[in-house]
Amino acid sequence: MSNAAQDRDDDPVARHTRSVRDLESGIERDFSRNLSYGEYLDLGSVLSAQHPRAVPPRHDELLFIIQHQTSELWLKLMLHELSSARDLIRSDDLQPALKRLARVKHIQHTLTEQWSVLATMTPSEYALFRSFLATGSGFQSWQYRAVEFSLGNKNPDMLRVFAHDEQVHGELERLLHEPSLYDEVLRWLARQGHPVPQEVLDRDVTQPYVAHEGVVDLFATVYADPERHWVEYHVAEDLVDVEDNFQVWRFRHLKTVERIIGSKRGTGGSSGVPFLRRALDLTFFPELYDVRTRIQDVTPDGYHGGEPR
Repeated sequence: MSNAAQDRDDDPVARHTRSVRDLESGIERDFSRNLSYGEYLDLGSVLSAQHPRAVPPRHDELLFIIQHQTSELWLKLMLHELSSARDLIRSDDLQPALKRLARVKHIQHTLTEQWSVLATMTPSEYALFRSFLATGSGFQSWQYRAVEFSLGNKNPDMLRVFAHDEQVHGELERLLHEPSLYDEVLRWLARQGHPVPQEVLDRDVTQPYVAHEGVVDLFATVYADPERHWVEYHVAEDLVDVEDNFQVWRFRHLKTVERIIGSKRGTGGSSGVPFLRRALDLTFFPELYDVRTRIQDVTPDGYHGGEPR
């Protein structure tokens, strides 16, 4: 590079001029293809999808609407990633499956942090437009139910909530009859030679998963020697991360609702906070928590669980 060229690269004015020129060139190229940023994202539809209903208008209703619309968008992406992860595990393609789960965990963190925005709304502000929700409720979020089905919390009775929408009902019924992410992980473990009980592999996947002591035994073997079973250990801990994140989301949901409406019933007819509190007892991957009571401490003198190694 010549000294003159070097001087030009060091000149902030010259760099700025080049940046502007490159940006304008890029804009011209975009226009020549007749596709703008707004068109690609369909921002006309997205930004016009907020329809506050309160009369007279209430300032905080827009916050409430956008909070829930963006949550539904993130749930859509989470379903996309969970479906792909499940299919990849079914194909024994673990590395991209774990990448999908890593993305799911980041989506979960984003969803959880959104509660802090909604929590800026006071009970008095929410009361000004709550009645205009009528019977609308987050309980009716079919994508949330689809995520729970995908992770293994199956409940055939939930389909009745969506009987009025043939397309949504059909999608949930499909997920109800398909193996969950956890079902596919257990089947993958069986293909790796681990002793997954046959009754677990042959279970009715439309029913809620029930913990099995044989699966706890399997994971106890994995956790007793992580170096030998590193991939299985990694998959197990990723699932624990997903469940832990889900429980944190549930808890933040509960506390936000409690902060804003106290012990009032939900707009959809649920008991409100008590209903959300019961959800904290639900688990997707029960054996991955049960196995933790089996893991024995290693003492400084080399003993493991009181028995010589």
